Order: sequence, then C-alpha cells, then structure tokens
Amino acid sequence: MSRAVLQPSQQKLAEKLTILNDRGIGMLTRLYNIKKQGQVWKACGDPKAKPSYLIDKNLESAVKFIVRKFPAVETRNNNQQLAQLQKEKSEILKNLALYYFTFVDVMEFKDHVCELLNTIDVCQVFFDITVNFDLTKNYLDLIITYTTLMIMLSRIEERKAIIGLYNYSHEMTHGASDREYPRLGQMIVDYENPLKKMMEEFVPHSKSLSDALISLHMVYPRRNLSAEQWRNAQLLSLISAPSTMLNPAQSDTMPCEYLSLDAMEKWIIFGFILCHGILNTDATALNLWKLALQSSSCLSLYRDEVFHIHKAAEDLFVNIRGYNKRINDIRECKEAAISHAGATHRERRKFLRSALKELATVLSDQPGLLGPKALFVFMALSFARDEIIWLLRHADNIPKKVADDFMDKHIAELIFYMEELRAHVRKYGPVMQRYYVQYLSGFDAVVLNELVQNLSVCPEDESIIMSSFVNTMTSLNVKQVEDGEVFDFRGMRLDWFRLQAYTSVSKASLSLADHRELGKMMNTIIFHTKMVDSLVEMLVETSDLSIFCFYSRAFEKMFQQCLELPSQSRYSISFPLICTHFMSCTHELCPEERHHIGDRSLSLCNMFLDEMAKQARNLITDICTEQCTLSDQLLPKHSISPEEEYKIACLLMVFVAVSLPTLASNVMSQYSPAIEGHCNNIHCLAKAINQIAAALFTIHKGSIEDRLKEFLAVCISSLWDVLTFSVFVIGQIVQESPFLTMDLLESCFPYVLLRNAYHAVYKQSVTSSA
Repeated sequence: MSRAVLQPSQQKLAEKLTILNDRGIGMLTRLYNIKKQGQVWKACGDPKAKPSYLIDKNLESAVKFIVRKFPAVETRNNNQQLAQLQKEKSEILKNLALYYFTFVDVMEFKDHVCELLNTIDVCQVFFDITVNFDLTKNYLDLIITYTTLMIMLSRIEERKAIIGLYNYSHEMTHGASDREYPRLGQMIVDYENPLKKMMEEFVPHSKSLSDALISLHMVYPRRNLSAEQWRNAQLLSLISAPSTMLNPAQSDTMPCEYLSLDAMEKWIIFGFILCHGILNTDATALNLWKLALQSSSCLSLYRDEVFHIHKAAEDLFVNIRGYNKRINDIRECKEAAISHAGATHRERRKFLRSALKELATVLSDQPGLLGPKALFVFMALSFARDEIIWLLRHADNIPKKVADDFMDKHIAELIFYMEELRAHVRKYGPVMQRYYVQYLSGFDAVVLNELVQNLSVCPEDESIIMSSFVNTMTSLNVKQVEDGEVFDFRGMRLDWFRLQAYTSVSKASLSLADHRELGKMMNTIIFHTKMVDSLVEMLVETSDLSIFCFYSRAFEKMFQQCLELPSQSRYSISFPLICTHFMSCTHELCPEERHHIGDRSLSLCNMFLDEMAKQARNLITDICTEQCTLSDQLLPKHSISPEEEYKIACLLMVFVAVSLPTLASNVMSQYSPAIEGHCNNIHCLAKAINQIAAALFTIHKGSIEDRLKEFLAVCISSLWDVLTFSVFVIGQIVQESPFLTMDLLESCFPYVLLRNAYHAVYKQSVTSSA
C-alpha cells in the first residue's frame, strides 16, 4: 500500500467499525428470522409448512440433485431431473428472492469486514481496552459479530436448497446463472465448518486480535471474582466506609466496570479460537482462556441460539498437531464448569440480592448520593443483568445431575431490586445531571486542559478536537438543567472515538500508547457525559432484560418458580412489577435496536409479558371484549327478562360487598407495610372488582359509576369494625376505578378515620416486628 493509504484520517476506522457493527447485528437478525420466525421460519424449519417446491414429490429428486451437486450448475445434461422446475421457476424466483439476497448481503458484509481487518493490520493499530476503550471494544465486537454470523449461516439447513433452486430458476429464465452465484456458492461450501475456516483466515490478523484480547487481563478476572471475594471487598456498599460516602466513585477504566461479562467471554472464547497459536506462547492469554472456559458451558450466539463451548473447541483442536495440552485444558475446564460454575453463579446472585437491596435502600433515603455514586448503580445493574442472563442461558443446557444449581426461586427478588434502582435513576435524573454538569465544567475540563497543554507533540487536528472538548465542558452550567435543556454529547463521543482511531496507529504523531493518562481521563469524561444526556440509554445498556422474550421457555420456568414462593414474600406479590420492568426495557430501546429486534418480536414480547403479569395476579388486567364475553357466559341462562338479568348482576355486586367482612376477619388479611400488601394477596381484589363491575354493566348497559357508588356504600356500611381492611382494600378499589374518586370515598368514610387507620397499621407493624 502507498503511504497515502496509511494516513489514519483517511481510513475512517471509527466510522467503518460503527457502521459494520450495526449492519452485522441487522444481518444476524435477518438470518435468525430465516431460521426461526414467521413465514421464513416455517419455510426453513417446519416440514408441514415448507413451500411446495421444497416438499413436492415431483421436485424431490431435483432438490436432492441440486444439493448433491452444489455449487455446480448442470442444466443441459439433466433435463429429466430438472424439467419439473420449468413449471415452478417464476414462483421460485419470486418466493426465494428475499432469502437468496439475504445470503448475498452476508457475503458482501464478509467482504467489507475482511477489507477492514486487513487495513487495521497494515496500519498496525494499537489496541488496549483500558486506554482506547471504544476502538478496542468495537474491533472485538466486529470480530464476534462476523464469527457469529458465519456460524448462524451454517445452521440454516436449507441454505443450499434455497440458493441452488433460486439459481437454477434464474438460469432457466435468463439463460445464465445469477452473477453473485459463483462466489456465493463457494462461500457456502467454504464455511460448512465456519470456525475451522476462520482459524485459517485469521492467521494474518493474529497479532492485532491477540493484543486486543490480552488487554483484558486486568478487566475480565476482576469482573469474574467469586461472591466471597466481592463480599470481602464490600463491593457496591455505600455504607462500608461512611467517611468516603460523598466521594465520587472513580476508576481508571470507567466503561470497563459495567462492561457485559457475556460480551467479554465471547471475545475471549471465540477470539482465542481464531488466534489459537498465542495460547501456546503467552501465559496471560492461556490464563484468560482457561478462566472463561471454567465460567460457562455455553455462550449465547444470538437470542436463544447457543454455542456449546468445550465440545466445539475440542473438535477444532483435536486435529492440530501438538495440541494435546490444549485439549487436556479444555477437558479439565469443562469438568470445572459443570461441577462448580453453577454454584459460583448461584452465590453471586445471592450476594447481589443483598447488595442491591442495601444500595436501593440507601439511595431511597439519600437520593443525592446518586450523583457521586452513579458508577455503583450501573455496576450493580450490569452485574445483576449478567448473572440473570447467565442463568437463563444455562437453564436448558446443563446436565441433569447439577440441575439444582440452576433452580433459583429468588430470581424475582433480584429483578425487583434492579427495577427499584432503575426507578431511582429515572426519578432523580435531574439530580444526577446537575452533579455531572458541575463535575464536567469544574473539574474534568480543567484536568483535560492541563493534560493537553503538557503534551509534547500534538498535531493541529488533534489539538483542535481536544480544545473543542474543553470548551464544550467549560460552557456547561447548572441553569441549563434547571431550564430543562436537552443535552446531546453524541458528537463529542463520536469525535473521541475518531480521535482514538487517529492516535492508535503506529505512525501517529500523538500516540495513545504513550499517553495513557489522556486516554483514561477521556474514558472517565465520556462516562460523565452519559450521566448528563444518556441516562435512559445507560439503563438499557446495563439492565436490558428484554432478551428474556427470546428465552421464553426458561423464563416461564423461572416465573413459575417465583409464583411458588411463600405467599408472605414481597416478591411473589410484586411480580407484576417485574413484568412491567421487562416491558419498560423494550420501550426504552432506541429506534435502531427496535429495528434489529423487529416490531413483531417486540409485540410478542409485550404480549408474553402481559400474560405473565395477568397470571401472576390471577386477574384480567384490561376491560376487553373477552372479559365481557366471559362474564356473559358465567351468568345463568334461563328464560328471564333483561331486567331480571340486570338485577342478578346488581345482586352479584352486593354479594361481593357483604362477603368482604368474612374475608376481613381472616388474620392473613392484615396489611403488612414490610411487604407493601396483604399476606393473602387480597390487594388483587381492587382491580378484580373494578373489572367485574365494568364487564357486567357493559353487558347490561347500566351505569358503571352508579353501581360502583352503591357497592362502595354497602362495603363501608359492612366494614366499620374492620378499619385496617377498609383503608387498604376500599382505598385501592377507589384508586383503581376510573369511575370513583377519593372525594366520594371521603364523603362516606371521613378522612380522620382514614388517618387513624393508617396510624393503627403502622403501630401494629412496629409491634409485630418487635
């Protein structure tokens, strides 16, 4: 390559990495959909629903011939076998075009990735996750996305039939093969065993890839400690050192502290498979590899597609001369993963339940700490997210003999605390913004300016960008937050990504390899900017559990386990809140993420979660046609007039009202502030009664509001002697109802009685606790 080609500013490495990573996730979604979803899933996965030309007996021999000869094209000498395709060729071209050109797009994506990886090697780019985080992360992400894409492609069983049928039909229609077919067909053959092929392909990239992976040698082991080590270090505790409670939580590697453990394990496992030679020569690389192999039995390829680590690695290494030690390592790590990983992760979840509870409690009492301790919040969310996703991934992929380690009836509690932390961040977002606006302008800008001034060599372009960073931060003030100004530092973060690319090339005048303090200061500043303009994005990044919708079977198992908790548990009562948490995750996804997941998948996710919420509370959550139909079916069907039916509906509501005293006399009906509900879950009555009333008097065209007022009057007259029950059940009925108001309740039930009842409940709870 010429010298001009090596100019970093002309290579646009940051832009290419960003675009290709985004496009790669889009391609993964398309391949996943071909394999699993909708009409495309049926076409490739359900024999009963395949297109006729894939199961038609008349075409069976033609399809087998095409697959057997793939990728060769022989139309002239096999007219008898292929003649039947003549009748179907137009339909085949029409129906298989989407699939065919998805495979073509994969091929083009592969070309662009290979070109970029070659450019990076020629430019001798320096990678270190602790210095140029964005550049290193995006580089490793691209390699894993590319690897995953080729593995996913190899898992589509009908790929040869689809591509071959399309091309034969194209040949018969246009007299020539499709222009992309020769390369596409060869790619399909070459990547029959994708990892084996890619191990050969990555030989020239081994130096860059191994350097990037080895830079994890401090980050990954620190994120992969045992619960006992976390406990001894009092991780995430705000009260362990009261004298430093107001000090800002800092780290030299801020973004690494909440980096996905799942992502790092994929980098390490797949990365060292692709540059496996370094495992024989570098002890740090080998230690990273073995630690990852001991931590998991499988990785998530994409959504619910998993990759079984140990078998795949052993199958790849078994035919390589001199790799007996590596094969023994794999076998030992597999045994350790099966025997100990489940218990290790179980203890981590146990620790996190306690740590997140403490963190949420302290922040609830002192929300001002969300400023200096924001890093703790996002670390807590990311640690909990990683452990939940690890459990989900392994729940259906572990030997039966260790199944007990993967049955967690307390998972709802952990998710509940995650939701509490998320709620604090949403509620007190302006508090955090004010804190970090002052931090950026009053401290970060000063330190960065000093670092820039002390640089011995700083090219003009880099100097201009760094000065613009300082000016942007210096211009910030608290009044902007108070005035509700919308901040947007995306441009600044993208410029820093570009600058990392410019200054991480071997011939750069200003090299981040020689100015690590500058790099570490900017990874800190970038975190601070996200606290000002991207809190929602950070919540999604560190606690996005919408992936549960793609693990529905495992999630349903865990859901049922949670419902089996003792009724006095706060977390069984609060499970609908957890479903709300998942729904909020999907709503917080940015447009690009929603596009990748797909509107249909998101709709299915929300439907699934809504159904889980209904099941948890054993009630119908919306007034709908189905509810009215059900109520209509339950009413007695005799030859009586509509007026009589209406009276029966009214009497049913009266019956419910007068039966409440019996329920109220049950000791389990006592309200417990500790669990924010009643021990026998009667707080569900409020919504249920409102739904029943709405359905009954929708069917019979009565006044829902008037009938509920009557119901309220009967309830109150029946419950004078059971104040505790009245306060919460009657109050909840009014709060849940769109037809009743608190003014109406107060007219029947004076406020002084409400106040006294609340006071009595409080005293009762204190006495019970004592």
